[in-house]
Amino acid sequence: MPNQQEKTIALISYLTFIGIIIAYFMNKDVRSAYATYHIKTMFGLVILLFISVVTQAEIHLFTGEIILLISFILWAIAIFHAMQGKKVVFPYFSEKFQEWFTFLD
Repeated sequence: MPNQQEKTIALISYLTFIGIIIAYFMNKDVRSAYATYHIKTMFGLVILLFISVVTQAEIHLFTGEIILLISFILWAIAIFHAMQGKKVVFPYFSEKFQEWFTFLD
C-alpha cells in the first residue's frame, strides 16, 4: 500500500501535462515505483490524446472522437485507481506504457 506522499504524486500526475511534469520532479526525490507507474500511465494517455487530436484533424473526425472517448475513459479509470492507492492495469496499454517510457524512471 503506497503512503500518502506517493498517492499525492500519483494523483498530481493525472492533472494534465503540467501535472506530469510536477509529479515527475516531486518523484525525483522519493523514487517511488508506485508514483512512477502512474506518471508513465498518464504520459501514455497524453500521447493517446495527442493521437486523437491529430486523427480528428488529419484523418477522420469520427475515428478521432472514438480515440478521444477511449482515452477519457481510461483516464477516469486510472485516476479512480490512483485515489484508491492501486495500480490500474489496462490490457496491452499498461504494459506497453511501462516499457516505452523508461526515461521517466
